[in-house]
Amino acid sequence: MTILEKITRRTASLMLVAGLMAGMAPAAYALTPEEITAKGKLVVGVLTDFPPFAGVDENQNPAGYDDDVAALLAEKLGVELELVPVTGPNRIPYLLTNRVDVLIAALGINAERAKQVNFSNPYSTLDIMVMAPKEREVKGPEDLPKYTVGVTRAGSQDTFLTQVAPAGTNIMRFEDDPASLQALISGQVEVTGASSIHLAMLQRDHPELNIERKFLLHSQGNGIGIRMEDTELLDYVNAFIAEIVANGQLSEINQTWFGSPLEELPPMPTF
Repeated sequence: MTILEKITRRTASLMLVAGLMAGMAPAAYALTPEEITAKGKLVVGVLTDFPPFAGVDENQNPAGYDDDVAALLAEKLGVELELVPVTGPNRIPYLLTNRVDVLIAALGINAERAKQVNFSNPYSTLDIMVMAPKEREVKGPEDLPKYTVGVTRAGSQDTFLTQVAPAGTNIMRFEDDPASLQALISGQVEVTGASSIHLAMLQRDHPELNIERKFLLHSQGNGIGIRMEDTELLDYVNAFIAEIVANGQLSEINQTWFGSPLEELPPMPTF
């Protein structure tokens, strides 16, 4: 037998073994609400570095908006809650490899992610807005030329504010979010474009400034991430979100972490 024949036969054998192993591989397993109830535990992937959506408390335990939503979902299912810290890059891989049952991790709903996971209906939003001290009269874009306006260069707030700002608006661009926020704190700018996260930080750390939201620039819905095959669980979670919106529990969580009642959630986008 020639070396070529030996290689060919060996390759064919390896392919046959691989095919048999593939045939024995289990099919995608669909997790249902009933199975979560039966096992007595809901395992949720959460961020720990994105407060107030998801941070840590004084004991370094996960704490935030998303964690409170996870607790309500576990309570609804009647099971224990296990929170698993994830990061932005690994959260979807954790879900797809069954390390967690669902993701409640400030997961923005977009077309690219929707190729990998199912999204629940939005349960929270990340709002990009114009904010300023309460005494500043800023009702809409038409008022911006009255003030010096700060934004983070090339950030979402820069993009959306520039789109609506009238000609002649004095826009100061800073290299990062801390510099942009510090400019508002110090009075270098009178108005700024930033996110709901930044508003919560300013209201928490500098209540004396009376910073408030003036008007919305853009709203991104966040959804609970669920594996594609877990369709029954998706329906259950959507019903759960509708329930906590209707009974006010989600608004209470929003008040706790963002300092204001929950506003109307954005519709589910279509891709």
